[in-house]
Amino acid sequence: MVSVTEKREYTDDYPDKTLYIPGPTEVREDVIEEMSQPMFGHRMDRMTDLYTTIVEDTKEFLGTDNEVIILTASGTEFWEASTLNLVDENILVPTCGSFSERHANVAERLGKTVDRLEYEWGQAIKPEDIRAELENSDKHYDVVATVMNESSTGVRNPIEEIGDVVAEYPDTYFVVDAVSALGGDNVDIDEHNIDVIFASTQKAFAMPPGLAVCVVSDEAYERELEKDSASWYGGFQRTLDYYDRKGQTHSTPAIPIMLAYRKQMKHMLEEGHDARDERHREMAEYTREWAREHFDMFPEEGYESQTVSCIENTQGINVAETIEAVSEEYDFVFSNGYGSQLGEQTFRIGHMGEHDLESIKELTDAIEDVAGL
Repeated sequence: MVSVTEKREYTDDYPDKTLYIPGPTEVREDVIEEMSQPMFGHRMDRMTDLYTTIVEDTKEFLGTDNEVIILTASGTEFWEASTLNLVDENILVPTCGSFSERHANVAERLGKTVDRLEYEWGQAIKPEDIRAELENSDKHYDVVATVMNESSTGVRNPIEEIGDVVAEYPDTYFVVDAVSALGGDNVDIDEHNIDVIFASTQKAFAMPPGLAVCVVSDEAYERELEKDSASWYGGFQRTLDYYDRKGQTHSTPAIPIMLAYRKQMKHMLEEGHDARDERHREMAEYTREWAREHFDMFPEEGYESQTVSCIENTQGINVAETIEAVSEEYDFVFSNGYGSQLGEQTFRIGHMGEHDLESIKELTDAIEDVAGL
């Protein structure tokens, strides 16, 4: 392969930009400062104190009795791991955008038989369709894998109702990609039969990139024990058994990021999950109202994301030029539509993490000014 990329030297003179993209997002200064602590060994007692703190605080914040894994990775790790750990042959993946489609592609690359339940982009997955597939298929599905927050289209799928349907099929496990939602959109994990749910912390957790959080049910853990093979790095048995024995991770973690996570999780616990959920709801509702006043919302009505708004460009503005002008004039960065399919047809605003209603209004005012709305 011939490389077309040349070295572009990193410098220290970049202007600070406020991020309103679907992740990474803004990070508190005191959280960033935590990463500058002196280094220590990942097998020291100090590491046990750190890792057990962040695991148990995460359980408390999410309100779950299930097991929590925190690894140095992006959420992508648990696309792979959950497929390897739970699927022998057949997996049902409803697809309604780029990331749900990518989940299906991952499973295919791992040699699994993937049945897609395909929706038009912008439409939400319907629980009754999942029931029909499970009832009428001549296959047994080891897993139903669903994206909670399809950030390419701004759709929030009804994973609670889908989980209730999958619960009727005890030999089928329910896996949820909540990469861009968990931490900013409250879901009762234990109540709705979610066997595996995972997220990347650089999104609604408002962290620097580098950690993935995964919640695993006892049933999913036991299922992996029955299999002849499983993920090495993200194996449920390997990670959870090591935590039970040592209170640490099985492999060397990104210690500075975990120090930052400890600080941020204390902030999240202080705010409270319900209050954090309500703050995100307020931002989402304001953004939708603003979008419908000037443009329109792209997702199916009633299924809009609580963390990322995908706005239909009904005004025909030049999205790329508007993003660039807002960045240059206001030092705010928002996002175009995802990929060639939606690049100029939509744009996206990430209202997640540490943003609040006032900061979102500052962005929409800037867009109005630049676009002449």
